[in-house]
Amino acid sequence: MTQTAMAGTEPSESLKELARKHGLSSSGKLPSLHGYARQLWGYRHFITAYANARVSSTLGTNHLGIFWQVLTPLFNAAVYYVIFGVILGVKAGAGNYIAMLCTGVFIYSFTSATITGGANSIVGNLGMIRALQFPRAALPISTALVEVRNLIASMSVLVVIVLLTGEPITLRWLLVIPGLALQMVFNVGIGMFCARLTSKIIDFKQLLPFIMRIWMYASAVLYPVERLISHAHGWKRYLIEANPLLVYIELQRHALLDNYALTSPPMKLWTLALGWAVIAGLIGFVFFWRGEKGYGRG
Repeated sequence: MTQTAMAGTEPSESLKELARKHGLSSSGKLPSLHGYARQLWGYRHFITAYANARVSSTLGTNHLGIFWQVLTPLFNAAVYYVIFGVILGVKAGAGNYIAMLCTGVFIYSFTSATITGGANSIVGNLGMIRALQFPRAALPISTALVEVRNLIASMSVLVVIVLLTGEPITLRWLLVIPGLALQMVFNVGIGMFCARLTSKIIDFKQLLPFIMRIWMYASAVLYPVERLISHAHGWKRYLIEANPLLVYIELQRHALLDNYALTSPPMKLWTLALGWAVIAGLIGFVFFWRGEKGYGRG
């Protein structure tokens, strides 16, 4: 029996050696993390083309096209201004409340749309996944590129609002770009994490809007952050100040608004912003990569 068992393993070992000699590997084998990143880079033209196709498709479904990407957060900001600023009186003592509110709404919308779109990128494209072979991370990344294009239009309007409300142009405006770049990396990482989670637990897609709404209220999007941290002490205050969405909103308000009072020193905010981008980007990418072979099955 020993000789038979050994004889039965010899052809298998020979096939493995032959495959290794000619650079062949199993068709279902998960590529290395570095190899997966190289595959994504090789598909960069596909990613940008797919993002452009999604933008064109969206523009073709309504008459105002890309203007809705600006009008939606503007309408939201107007509603929040009436409810929170006028009726509840939040704007009292808040300085330039209109610019502060619009900045919060636009920056929150960027994160919300990227994460929500990323979460739907796998379950919403099962036909493409089952028909074509490509690194699946291309889908949440292309979703993020779409939202970056929408953000450019939104930030153009936000700059006009900030200027019309009396804010001066300062050198701090240059900090808008690196702040948004770090936020984009954070968004992509969370979007990838949610993409795999939704592909395994489809009901998470229904839960995500509630999570994003709670996150919005916890990130001082609609009111001065002082009203949030004034009721928190000790570890609760540290938890609020470390909130990544609040950090990215605070950086943009600090860059665009001249006399805006920050929750933390600028250097601490930038350190947190960088840390969250690295952590979310790496964890999200690795978590998504580990599920690469399971997308589209079942």
